Formats: sequence, C-alpha cells, structure tokens
Amino acid sequence: GQLGPLMYKVMAQIWTLFYYWPDKDRPPNFVLIMVDDLGIGDIGCYGNDTIRTPHIDRLASEGVRLTQHLAAAPLCTPSRAAFLTGRYALRSGLGSSGRVQVLLFLGGSGGLPPSETTFAKRLQQQGYTTGLVGKWHLGVSCESRGDHCHHPNHHGFSFFYGLPFTLFNDCVPGHGSDILNDLQTTLRSITLLLGLGLATLVAVRALGLLDISAGLLLSLLLLLLCSSSVWLLPFQLLARWNCVLMRDGQVVEQPLRVETLSQRLLQEAQGFVHRNKDRPFLLFFSLAHIHTPLFTNPQFMGKSRHGLYGDNLEEVDWIVGQITETVDSLGLSNSTLMYFTSDHGDTWRTGTRRGRREAGTGFIKVLNSDMLRHGGLGGGHQSPGIFRWPGRLPRAERCTSKNNNDFLPLDGHNLMPLLEGTAQRSGHEFMFHYCGVNLNAVRWHPPGSESIFKAHLFTPNFSPEGAVGCYRTGVCMCHGEHVTHHNPPLLYDLHHDPSESRPLTPELEPRYHEALREVDGPSGQLSWGQILWRPWLQPCCGTFPLCGCKEQSAQ
Repeated sequence: GQLGPLMYKVMAQIWTLFYYWPDKDRPPNFVLIMVDDLGIGDIGCYGNDTIRTPHIDRLASEGVRLTQHLAAAPLCTPSRAAFLTGRYALRSGLGSSGRVQVLLFLGGSGGLPPSETTFAKRLQQQGYTTGLVGKWHLGVSCESRGDHCHHPNHHGFSFFYGLPFTLFNDCVPGHGSDILNDLQTTLRSITLLLGLGLATLVAVRALGLLDISAGLLLSLLLLLLCSSSVWLLPFQLLARWNCVLMRDGQVVEQPLRVETLSQRLLQEAQGFVHRNKDRPFLLFFSLAHIHTPLFTNPQFMGKSRHGLYGDNLEEVDWIVGQITETVDSLGLSNSTLMYFTSDHGDTWRTGTRRGRREAGTGFIKVLNSDMLRHGGLGGGHQSPGIFRWPGRLPRAERCTSKNNNDFLPLDGHNLMPLLEGTAQRSGHEFMFHYCGVNLNAVRWHPPGSESIFKAHLFTPNFSPEGAVGCYRTGVCMCHGEHVTHHNPPLLYDLHHDPSESRPLTPELEPRYHEALREVDGPSGQLSWGQILWRPWLQPCCGTFPLCGCKEQSAQ
C-alpha cells in the first residue's frame, strides 16, 4: 500500500537517533546485522553454554540486550518487509491467506512494492551512503527482466552485493529441495505414469494386440511433454534460476558458489565501511547463515558440539567479530550504532537433516522448538536483539516487548528512551501477531504492570499426530484444517510463563476477563443483524410511523 502524504513526514526510528545526535557535522553511522533463522536460545548471552559466541556476547556486554525482542512475522519475506518499512507485512501486500507465505521464485513479479518507504530511503534522502550486503528475498522485477522495481537499489540502498533471493537447500547438490516438495512428487508421479502408459500402448500397438489410434498416442505424448516441462523447468533448474549473486543490478554469479560465499559477503561489508568511514553511512549486513544448507567455512567444520548447525553459528559469531573489529579499528565505535538480530526464530529444518542437536537451555530451548514455529507461538517470533553504541547507550538488559518493525514509527515505536534507560518499557501496549493475513495472537502489556498477556485466537494442528511440530508441511499453516480456533482465546502471562505452557483461567488470573476484553477486536457492524431496520431505533418527529415536520426557519 502507498503511504499517504502525512506518513511521508514521519521520521524514521533511526532518523530519530540522527536528530538527537549532538555533532550535526557528522551524524551517526548504522551497522545492522541480521542472521537468517537464528533461535534466541542458541547464543551465550541468552543462556546457551554449549555454543561459543564470544563476539556476539561482547556486543551484548557493551550495550543493551533485549529479552523480549520479537520479529514481526515468523518467515523471511514478511518479516524483512516489516523490518524495512516499520509496518506489518500485510499492509504491503506481503501477507497470504493460503499456503505460500514467502517468495518462491526469483523470476516472480511479487516483492516489496515500489511505493513503500524504507528506513534506507529516508536516510538516503538525508545524505547517507546506504548499502545492503547479503540476503534480500523481497523480489527483483515487476513486468520486465530489467525494471528492478523491487530491487534494493530502488528501495534506498545505493549499493547492493548479495543474494536477491535467499539461500536454500536447492543451491547445493545433494541437499534436497525446499520448494513445494509435495507438488514436485505429484508432478513426478504423473510424469512417470504417463510415460509408462505411453510406452505400454506403443508396445501393444507394435505387437498388434490392440488397434491404438495414432491420435491417442500423440495426445499422451503431448501430455507427457507438458508434465515434464512443468516439473523439470521450474524445479530441476531451481539452483540455476534462484541461487544468484548480484552486484547492484548485475548478475555476477549464477548459480552461486556457497563454498566461499561467507568470506565474500564479509569482505564486501568491510569494504563498504572502509570506503565510507569519512561520511555517514548505513550498512545492512544481512547474512546468508544460518539457513539451510548450513554451508560452513572449512576452518569451522567439526569445531562445535552441535554438528553443522553449531559450526555454522560459530562462524556467524566470527563474522560478527570481524565486522565489529572493522568498525572499532577505524575509530568509529563511538559514532556507530550496531544492531544484531535475526529475521525470525529458528526452524526445525535447520538441523534435523544435517545433524543439529538441541542448543537452548531452560525455557529458551522450548522457545526454539518446532512446536512454536508458527505465526503466534513464541519460537517463530523470538529473536535476539542487541544494540551497541558506546558512550550513548548504557550497558543493560531490558525485559520489554519490542518488535523488529520499530525502525519506523508507523506500526513501530521510538526505542531511544528504552535503549538509553530513561524508560523501562517500550511504547507498545498492544502487539499483534499475524500468520499470513490472519490475526493469530495479541499481546497486551497493561500500563504499570509486569504482566504481559498474550491471547491466541488459533493454534496450529501439529502433524503427524502426536508430534510437537508441523513436520509434514515444514512450517505450520494458517488456515482451514491446519489450525484450531479458540473461543475464548487461549490466554498466557508471558512474564510468569514465557514458554506459554500454562493457559490462564478465571480462577488463576484475576484480570482474565479484563485481558480478554482488551484484546478482543471490534464487533462487526455490517452484519444483517446490525444493518436491518429496527423501529425502536428510528429517529422521528411527529407521530410514528408517519413521521414528519418542517424546520421553522425554512418557512
């Protein structure tokens, strides 16, 4: 959706930081580091003691660590759209009512609409040099191959080097496929059956056992060719079509080589900082790690206690250390806000195929589990949130609800009072969790209270029966037979029950009914029961029902 004229005047969250920066001759820099699919419980500073993350932990020790830091959506495309625009993804048309919740093909026409305003675009308008290194996953073109209407260069990033799509298993031979596996299986079966049927009929005709018309054989051959093309072209060439590396608007590698990808992304990020050390800059460093297929530099292979997943995460920590060292060595630490996060929580697919072992501790382990990888349940939304700005932000831990769309104060809120320690909670009294376009859950943080109530309007049906995750579909669906609706909603107090394992009842919680009233949506005003005429509501002068009178001044 297009922002109205008044919305264009709303200052970006990070522009708020610029506004209050005392040295107007040199505004602050911003280095935003986003990992892909990182669970909050897999980092040392969030309670993990088996995966080594000293560089991320150092960022946390030198800045502010948020313990209630939430992604706006539990999947890549909608979460990244919300992060960049400060608005829930459904406002940008990036919410779905069906099965597909993310962009599946680089050659599709969907993406972040050109009319959207990102924080990068706002900073670019204020004279910043802006760069994106790494993953995009918000589309490229609309109508022609070169229009690049969704490309990062058209959304406020003057420099782009990275993956316009995403990293997934199809990018590495032998790792399987992540795209519509059940559809691929169906198409493959249809193709094999058609091929077998055609071969059988040709043999029967050749042996003279039956009089098979040439027209029937030709029709089956055409069906076989169509089925083969539908199956082979989009899916068997996915690695070549989707696994692409671009520099600005030019494809520089296709298919990309994952073996050296992390080093190249790091070098480009460091180079961007070096080139712009003497002017204000924004670097959005969007890592391809730790999404499948868990590619890892040989120097980290087999070094962790958690298989490929742990190796991958320890390499991420090293990368964070390298980019932090670059900022510090150039004398930019006191003038640079560094932010570390993930686009959303972890997914079971990250490790079950490639040797992951559980990494979280305590309730955080539960938050990372597949059971919670859904629109409203905690694991899909919980993500690390670390801010470092020496001399400006005090070292602290803040336990408050913050959304990753807070970088623009549209659906987000100004974070500076919270980060600076002048406020103990964010401006969010209410927060909304969407599964596609469906409102899945609502949080209510009552003023003056430690309680954070969360009401689930529906929850996923796990599969197979008895499982604690949606293993058959990979991620939990948002509609139809895939969910169970709750009336009244399931209610939890996240302050006392962060793993959402003990639903509240009126007997257990004095504010139970108040909480449900607060999170209840407005009643429908256009139902037949609301719009049908009721005689006792009819305004009337004179005698009902023959109402009638004249205004005296008009006579």
